[in-house]
Amino acid sequence: MTYPSPANRNPLDEDCTRCPDLVESRTCISWGVGSLEATLVIVGEAPGSGNPDLDRWKGGNHTGMAYTARHSGRLIRSLFASLGYTHTELYFTNAVKCFPSNGTGSNREPTGEERSNCRSYLLEEIDAIEPACIVPTGRHATESLLTATGRSLDGFLDVVLAPVYTDRLPPLVPILHPSYQNVWIDRLGYTPEEYEQAIGAALIDLEAGPEDER
Repeated sequence: MTYPSPANRNPLDEDCTRCPDLVESRTCISWGVGSLEATLVIVGEAPGSGNPDLDRWKGGNHTGMAYTARHSGRLIRSLFASLGYTHTELYFTNAVKCFPSNGTGSNREPTGEERSNCRSYLLEEIDAIEPACIVPTGRHATESLLTATGRSLDGFLDVVLAPVYTDRLPPLVPILHPSYQNVWIDRLGYTPEEYEQAIGAALIDLEAGPEDER
């Protein structure tokens, strides 16, 4: 499997040291990857530990590219392929670009400070691509984007699949993080097939524009 090259970055960013704990735990920074003319920007939480011994799907902590892990990367890319999106329409990135270790080699949740330190990189990517829509996957990605607009997140499940309009960013359509979607789909009242169909319908409806513009 091959991936598009990561977006061009300022060389000064390649050794970012804003978060000392992440500098210590990461193998490499996991930058966004995909088309710079993408229709959708898919935003994850942070790269996982990954597995450098795999031939493919090593994970962003080893490939340097977001959503290239065997579980979450494969799931999210398969989801959007099944919805009919091609690689020229998609750009994948993370709210936090480095692997947050829990000290034993597994993931921990990124801290608010880590999300804040990485937010300028995320906003630069979005501004450069100018997508029609942003799809945050999971609570942390959604919260990071809303914070950039001066808004807070009370209940994540309440905003899943509900378009969020802000003055600062393209519309958001939050979805479940692929690593946890099987746990939460029932809470939303969907079967897996219905959930996938609902994502597609939400995106189609959003791309058609708000009702008052139709």
